[in-house]
Amino acid sequence: MPIWKRASYGGLSRVRGGRLFGHAPMTYVDHSAHGLRIDKWLWAARLFKTRGLALAAIKGGKVHVDGERVKASRLVRPGDRLDVNLGRQAMTIIVNDLNEQRRPTREAQLLYTETDDSRARRELQAAQRRLLNDSMPHNEGRPDKHQRRQIRRFSGKE
Repeated sequence: MPIWKRASYGGLSRVRGGRLFGHAPMTYVDHSAHGLRIDKWLWAARLFKTRGLALAAIKGGKVHVDGERVKASRLVRPGDRLDVNLGRQAMTIIVNDLNEQRRPTREAQLLYTETDDSRARRELQAAQRRLLNDSMPHNEGRPDKHQRRQIRRFSGKE
């Protein structure tokens, strides 16, 4: 059964046996041997919503590979250890696989493994934020008429 692939001029061309008619044979690149740009991998692993955000994080020093600050063109390979700061969260992850396409979340989570101490640290920080949030007084909006009268009486203006 022929496979249809979009040609460079915008129309459809037939592909048979790995050859696009009238063009050179198609080649398949094994990224595990060469590596993949770190900004593209962070985007494909769904750690950042866009490649631009991944690039900004890398340029801002929020991403380290094996403890070193890197450029966006750095090739990441399976086995690399990444330290990624995502706002309030800091993650330490190990790269398991490479994929240059952005896939569903369940597939993207297979590209990396978060270390146990990183996961424990994130859960501890989340619990601390919850406790801090619960201890802060919450305002329920503007005071109503009755509460305004009480405030005026208390402050001695009435």
